[in-house]
Amino acid sequence: MTSVSDRIEHQEILTLLPHRYPFLLIDAAEDYKAGESIVGLKAVTANEPFFPGHFPGNPVMPGVLMIEAMAQAGAVLMYKTLDVRPDAATVFFMGTDKVRFRSPVRPGMMLRMPVSVTAARHGVFKFKGEVFADGVRAVQAEFSAKAVENL
Repeated sequence: MTSVSDRIEHQEILTLLPHRYPFLLIDAAEDYKAGESIVGLKAVTANEPFFPGHFPGNPVMPGVLMIEAMAQAGAVLMYKTLDVRPDAATVFFMGTDKVRFRSPVRPGMMLRMPVSVTAARHGVFKFKGEVFADGVRAVQAEFSAKAVENL
């Protein structure tokens, strides 16, 4: 059964993900379909902790952090709709494939990250995602994650 919700606000994301500042890389999510897809959202601000060093005078969001942001959107989908409870398991990023960096992301841009499930077997979830910065594709990737029972 597929359910659709308009938006997952920041406060709910904090109840689902263990990440906190400065490593929480999504602000909200929308358009999620249970077990199928979600769209992560992030407003990239000039005061992000990575900009002073990446790169001085030419601030660019690191590509690996955009991949992490997509993975966090996938984790929200897992926690919210794929029978993974945050108090019982932690979603761990497993790997990436077919990563392509297309366009730089700079302060002031809004990221929209559509992520969809391509497979789910034996607790491993495979995703396909993209990052659009102000409507321009910046990154595309396939990635996987696994829910691991908490100690």
